[in-house]
Amino acid sequence: MKKSLKERLAILSDAAKYDASCASSGTTKRNSSASGGLGSTEGAGICHAYAPDGRCISLLKILMTNFCIYDCAYCINRSSSNVERARFTVEEVIWLTLEFYRRNYIEGLFLSSGIIRSSDHTMEEMVRIARELRTTHNFRGYIHLKSIPEASPHLIEEAGLYADRLSINIELPTDTGITQYAPEKRPDNIRRSMGELRLKIEEMSEPTLQTKRRKKFAPAGQSTQMIVGADGANDATILGTSARLYGSYGLKRVYYSAFSPIPDSSKNLPLIKPPLMREHRLYQADWLYRFYGFDIGEITSSSSDGMLDLDLDPKLAWALGHRDRFPVDINRAEREMLLRVPGLGTKTVKAILSARRFSRLRLDDLKRLGVSLKKVQPFVTADGWTPHRLVDRTDLRAMFEPKPEQLSLL
Repeated sequence: MKKSLKERLAILSDAAKYDASCASSGTTKRNSSASGGLGSTEGAGICHAYAPDGRCISLLKILMTNFCIYDCAYCINRSSSNVERARFTVEEVIWLTLEFYRRNYIEGLFLSSGIIRSSDHTMEEMVRIARELRTTHNFRGYIHLKSIPEASPHLIEEAGLYADRLSINIELPTDTGITQYAPEKRPDNIRRSMGELRLKIEEMSEPTLQTKRRKKFAPAGQSTQMIVGADGANDATILGTSARLYGSYGLKRVYYSAFSPIPDSSKNLPLIKPPLMREHRLYQADWLYRFYGFDIGEITSSSSDGMLDLDLDPKLAWALGHRDRFPVDINRAEREMLLRVPGLGTKTVKAILSARRFSRLRLDDLKRLGVSLKKVQPFVTADGWTPHRLVDRTDLRAMFEPKPEQLSLL
C-alpha cells in the first residue's frame, strides 16, 4: 500500500535528524521583496537551528529517501536495517518546500538522501530539485545540499550554482574506522571531492577580468559531518582530524554527531553510548581552536586518555590545569591571554580592550559586560581586586563542577 505524502513526510523528516549542519550563516543575503521571488535567507519558523552568529533559522529538513544501497554499520538507514522506508519524487520535494514557505513555516531547505541506484542518479535528482526551485519558481531562500562524494564532478559543480552551502560527509574520524564500518566508502574519494569543491569555491570567488564580479557558487562554503563514538576514536583524534579538515579544505564548519547504537545492529559496534555532553564538549573545543587561538594539543592535554572533561567546559579545564598562567591582569594583558580566561568571550575581550584605553577596569565593569564573576574571579586581577590564593585552592575544581542531583524514583 502506497504511503500518503503526510506519512512519508513524517518518516523522512524524522530520518533527517541524523544529518547535522543546518546553519545558514555565511551566505549572501537574498530577499524576495526586491525581485518578486519566493523566500529569503532571513527570518524564523520547522527545524530550528542556531547559526554560528547566533541567529535562529528554520529549514525544511528532509531526506529525499531513506532507501540506501550502502550498508554502513553506524547508519540507521543502511541497507540491512529494518526501518520503514519512504521516498519523495523531485516534484514532491519542490512542492513541499514552496508550500511550507507560503505558510511561513520555513525560510529554506536542507536536503539529504540515501543512495539510490547510484551516486550520480541520486545527486542528479537533488540538483534538479535545487535548479527547479531557483530557476522555475524563483525561490530565494537558503538551500543546503548534502553532496554525494562519489558523484561526478560536473554534478557537484552544478549543485554549487544553486545551493548556498554544500557538505560532503567525512563519516568517521579515521580511515581505519571508515574501512571497518563503511567498507563501501573510500576515504580518499571523500577527501578528493572535498578538495575539488574547495578549489571550485575559490575559483568562483575570484572576480572576472571582464566584469570584476564574483560568481555565486556555494556562497556559504562547504561543511562536513563526523560521527563520533562509533569507531572508538578519542577526542584528541577527532579534533585532530577536524583541524586537518579546516586547514586542507577551507571548511566553514565540522559537525559532530554522537553515535547511538542501533538495536538491530549485528556489526559489533562499540557498546558504550557516548553522552550528548561529549558532543557538546567537542563543539566547545572546536570553537576554542577556531576562534580562541588554542592548539588541539592544549585543549586535550588535561587528561592522559585524550578525552575531554565532561564535567567542565574545555577552556575552564585548561585553566585549572595551567594555574601558573593566572591570574591575568585585565587592564594590561594581551588579547591572546584574555581569550584564555574562563568566562571571557571574544566580544567581551574586544569590549575590555576598548574600554581600558580610557579608564582602569574593575570587577563591576566586567559584571556590566555580562561576565559571570563567579567564573572569572579566580583567574583575573582588576582595579581593586586580587584573587589572593583563590587560584591555588585545592578545591577550586569542585567550585565549578556540577552539583550532584537526587534522582527521582517516580
